[in-house]
Amino acid sequence: MKKLTVTLMVLAVLLLSSLTASATGTTDITWYGHSAFKVTTPSGKVLLIDPWLANPANPKGKELLAGLDKADQILLTHAHGDHVGNTVEIAKKTGAKLVASNDLMKAMIKYADFPAKQADFSGTGNFGGTVTLLNGEVKVTFVHAPHSSALEYDDKKGFAYAGNPGGFVIAIAEGPTIYHTGDTDLFGDMKLIGDFSKIDVMMACIGDKFTMGPERAAAAVALVNPKMVIPMHFGTFAALTGTPEVFEKAMKQLKLATVFKRMQVNETFSWK
Repeated sequence: MKKLTVTLMVLAVLLLSSLTASATGTTDITWYGHSAFKVTTPSGKVLLIDPWLANPANPKGKELLAGLDKADQILLTHAHGDHVGNTVEIAKKTGAKLVASNDLMKAMIKYADFPAKQADFSGTGNFGGTVTLLNGEVKVTFVHAPHSSALEYDDKKGFAYAGNPGGFVIAIAEGPTIYHTGDTDLFGDMKLIGDFSKIDVMMACIGDKFTMGPERAAAAVALVNPKMVIPMHFGTFAALTGTPEVFEKAMKQLKLATVFKRMQVNETFSWK
């Protein structure tokens, strides 16, 4: 009887701990440099966005890639190598499924050796469409981004059509709604993104040359009106001259209420 009582007490403690964790669960966001992020949902599901972990801005990138053993979904905004990054290696290691436009998904299978069984209809859509993932815990809406999107293959000897570039609005149950812009310029319909989905966290490219620079990114923040913005896609190469300091200054000049969150490479913060 004593043994049974102890067992019941242990089960009760475990149940209480589970309920408490569920009630106070957080969404953890990690930046790996460039445009690569990991989002861990309150239940522990792992989303990777444009996972170029082994990028020049990340001194621990290769080590992190070697040690990565869990990913549930990989979201790709477009086909350029600095966004596809380590997608295929991660998918083969973890079994993660692909979330991408239909054209990009097909190109990844045919030209990049992405496992076909991990790229199915459940994870593909197009601009304005929403897919529901992980038993309803995550909803991803495909949104526009003016850029380009050719997939290099055979050691950059070939270029494959891979659809149009885009961004993602990621709504997490019991968590934040995140807008990852992908590579983009400023465009007026960003206001509609903010109107349709009240954005908690915006991940905004600021590097200039290949995307919008800091001043145009600040104008984008004004249109979207997120609670927080994280600058990305800067400093990886010398050509990307936009800086977080100029971005923050431009936001202040516009008197924006959005919280400016400057993340360090490999930093994680929790959204409660």
